[in-house]
Amino acid sequence: MNRDDIRLIPIANGTVLDHLPAGSALKILEILDLEKPEEAVTVAINTESKRSGKKDLVFIEGKELSPEETDKIGLIAAGATVNLIENSKVKKKEEIVMPDHADGLIKCMNPKCISTVENLNSKFSISKKPLKAKCFYCEKQMSESEIFNAIR
Repeated sequence: MNRDDIRLIPIANGTVLDHLPAGSALKILEILDLEKPEEAVTVAINTESKRSGKKDLVFIEGKELSPEETDKIGLIAAGATVNLIENSKVKKKEEIVMPDHADGLIKCMNPKCISTVENLNSKFSISKKPLKAKCFYCEKQMSESEIFNAIR
């Protein structure tokens, strides 16, 4: 099969995540709990991008993302775009931004943190450059790779 013969089929209703950092799509499927979806999900990894060289794409049929889900994606793919598709047309297009706070989105890595011991909703403040998260309760600082692994 010629590479030019391979095409992604547009979805009729749902969400398209575009301009994701190359290699991030599988983590996004995990944090959105789409590893065994009820609807069709199409993933393109390391596709060509005029904007960034390489990118990932995720097409999710029949699903609109919640603000919490968009915040989770913002922790690992700020600058990506989320496109809401209705009747095969883009109804809404927004850039995904990194949240300033991540409440309930990240699990604190400190095993003695009250959020872990008491099973409380975690609270983190987010610093963007470099990416770090600071726990509201125990003040544990987490690096970008720790955040990436701790997203719920």
